[in-house]
Amino acid sequence: NHFIMKKLLIGALVGALILFVWQFLSFALLGIHNSQMDHTPNQDAILKVLEENLEEGTYFIPRAEIGASMEQEEAIMNERMGKPWAMVSYHDSLSNNMGMNMFRVFVIDFISAFLLAWLLMKMANLTFQTSVIASLAIGLIGYFTINYLNSVWFETNSIPDLIDAVVQWGLTGAWMGWWLTK
Repeated sequence: NHFIMKKLLIGALVGALILFVWQFLSFALLGIHNSQMDHTPNQDAILKVLEENLEEGTYFIPRAEIGASMEQEEAIMNERMGKPWAMVSYHDSLSNNMGMNMFRVFVIDFISAFLLAWLLMKMANLTFQTSVIASLAIGLIGYFTINYLNSVWFETNSIPDLIDAVVQWGLTGAWMGWWLTK
């Protein structure tokens, strides 16, 4: 049906814009994620040491070599207990591919909003309230099973991600609740 496809595509396009604009505000203007990307005045010295000692990749330090026995892994962890540890994502070269990154983010936002609109349109008696609650539930499921669990294991601050989950999915659910019930 042409009408249903139009509703779905417009819902997804505007939903993607809502997600995209919130993500820009959250990261660039409001500084919500600053605590997840802190500054150290020692960055030049740290980067020099990393450059001399790492290849591009993500590291958990300390960790036994891949393929080590459980006994070897336990020995390293026991020896390092109570001492410093780190998660490091090291890249050989800083690049600023803002245009392509923004394009990729918008495509993912569009796919996400499209999937949300599609799910909501499958509900027989969709209401504004149901749309907002369902959208928040989806955002919170993503937050709990990815960001929050990572924060448990790697002792990071996931509050900025919780704020994003609630705000961007609440706003998108409100848009969908208005648009799809018209």
